[in-house]
Amino acid sequence: MSLAEASEARKARLEALRRRKAGEVDDDASLIKSRNYDPESRTIRKRNPLEVNEDTVEKNVEGLAELIITEDEQRRAQELDVFNIAPKRPNWDLKRDMDKKLAKLERKTQEAIHTLILQIVLNIGPGQRLAAQKGESDDLIGAMNAQEQQNALSDEED
Repeated sequence: MSLAEASEARKARLEALRRRKAGEVDDDASLIKSRNYDPESRTIRKRNPLEVNEDTVEKNVEGLAELIITEDEQRRAQELDVFNIAPKRPNWDLKRDMDKKLAKLERKTQEAIHTLILQIVLNIGPGQRLAAQKGESDDLIGAMNAQEQQNALSDEED
């Protein structure tokens, strides 16, 4: 649209506005707009202020704010739950670190037990050693008791 055509269209609109204000009826102005016209009763529709339009944004969003607030409160309650924050096994990292050290200690403990048993078995007197070798007293407790008795006897002699 050129500038001349735009100015002509504006002049026509202004002229139609002047005629309407003056009370003259124009051919285009006699048409009834459908927003105020009821085609069923063929009358002009009057606006009733008490009539409530059911299709409004406020009605559509009415319960949405409360719903969002309750969901947010529930989500915050779940996030602050101590059982969800704390790990299921709180000392797993300590156990991991201690396993390496305990493996060394376990090996040393087994070695110490082995050497103690060897010392007890080797310190058995000659008669008891022969009995242990023959299978007569092959249990460790019996050998230990015999050693204690022999030690008690030797202490009494001294």
